[in-house]
Amino acid sequence: MSNTTTPATLAFEQDQLVLIDQTKLPGQLVTLRCSTVPQVHDAIRRLVVRGAPAIGIAAAYGVCLAATPGGSPEHNYRSVLEAVSELATSRPTAVNLFWALDRMKRVAEKHGATDNLRLALLAEAQQIHQEDRQMCQRIGEHGAELLAHCHRVVTHCNAGGLATSVWGTALAPIYHLHASGHPIEVFADETRPLLQGARLTAWELTQAGVPVTVMTDSMAGSLMQTGTVDAVIVGADRIAANGDVANKIGTYPLAVLARHHQIPFYVAAPSSTFDFSLQLGSRIPIEQRAREEVAGAEGLETVPAGVQVINPAFDVTPAELVDAIITEKGVVTTPNREKLEQLLCPS
Repeated sequence: MSNTTTPATLAFEQDQLVLIDQTKLPGQLVTLRCSTVPQVHDAIRRLVVRGAPAIGIAAAYGVCLAATPGGSPEHNYRSVLEAVSELATSRPTAVNLFWALDRMKRVAEKHGATDNLRLALLAEAQQIHQEDRQMCQRIGEHGAELLAHCHRVVTHCNAGGLATSVWGTALAPIYHLHASGHPIEVFADETRPLLQGARLTAWELTQAGVPVTVMTDSMAGSLMQTGTVDAVIVGADRIAANGDVANKIGTYPLAVLARHHQIPFYVAAPSSTFDFSLQLGSRIPIEQRAREEVAGAEGLETVPAGVQVINPAFDVTPAELVDAIITEKGVVTTPNREKLEQLLCPS
């Protein structure tokens, strides 16, 4: 799969984490440079960087910032462990965050208060980054086979290159098909309240030359009813052991609509997004975000003062509504615990 023209979501250079500031897209393409752990924490919390895989990579590099060149081995070791704990509080739902932080913590504990700690941490973060590139590549290849008969697909939120190191999860098969000459068009849910579909998915697909049409979240059912849509493909922030999927709020009703209209509903996610410690999706912690994200936009109040607002960032789609989960290791149709363990946790 050839590279897209979408700029890299993040990079680590000159002891700084460099992030595309996704809060500014599509109006401005600017970067934010983070040189401290609190800055990385704030960037994750504010959605400067977002998408489960990208959050994990950013957090891994964030841990590296805690070990400073001039610090003593003892000070750096303590700072790294504190950084792991601090970054774990940035967002609760995306399990890739905790997966990456656990890896960084194991490296820190292995090397301890030694002169090798900084280089070992950076090597692990770079490995996490490289693994994500490889996983996205393979997800694209596996997903392209599932979508080979499709020409018009619906996506929700952003699960493309902006949410990962490159190519994405749900968008990776689309990039793969587009690069091979297969005609493919995307209908992107705008994804209220923060419009990640309208702002981010539409922006990066346009950068790559993939035809994309933005619609409000409430339009998907009508498109399905008229036979306009061939399939739905989304990403995930955490997948429970039984195949229940936590993804951006609005995913669950999209899955219900797809099942009613007999349209395949696919989920694309790397193995790092699976949480086998949770038996059911109902146990996945759901992030609750600020009132102002729903109550206003661009400085305009859209909800009267004093009116209550709910703002869960994610919902959970039951496994029985998922036709297939696409991973870097292969595809699981009609997913359940036994099938997922067989693919992802072979004995």
